[in-house]
Amino acid sequence: MQILDRIYQDNFIKVYRYILSISGDPHLAEDITQETFYKAMQKLDSFRGDCSLTTWLCRIARNQYLNQRNRQARAQNLMQHPPETLNADSAEQEVIRREQASEIIAAIQKLEEPYKEVFSLRTFSELSFREIGKEFGKNESWARVTYHRAKLKVKEELKDEDEV
Repeated sequence: MQILDRIYQDNFIKVYRYILSISGDPHLAEDITQETFYKAMQKLDSFRGDCSLTTWLCRIARNQYLNQRNRQARAQNLMQHPPETLNADSAEQEVIRREQASEIIAAIQKLEEPYKEVFSLRTFSELSFREIGKEFGKNESWARVTYHRAKLKVKEELKDEDEV
């Protein structure tokens, strides 16, 4: 148990500051940091040592943060558009929208890294270019250019699918 205490003491503030920097919310950062260490304790045997322990913990924290944002976005969307308000026309539109979304997601999945992650962080998680650059250890301009290239690749993939 001493090693887990040491890992926690050595890394808590680093993980907390990282999440605080991307969330801007001290309470959320604290919650995510706690969840991170809980999850890390469960998965400590899966740590391969490919990166530093702090990097591994920050990756877990980032994933926890993104999951939290996605849950909040889905909940907010359901509050604004309850399923029972769909009529026949809107149900058909919903099917078409979901098919288009599936095509877009498939196109995104075909992207190579870092294009896939940058595009996803910007589009789905609505992170700023500054936050994305920071996540990759790059600058804001790098994130903008990478996102723009990823967007062009997605458009090209969708165009190719339409021609088939």
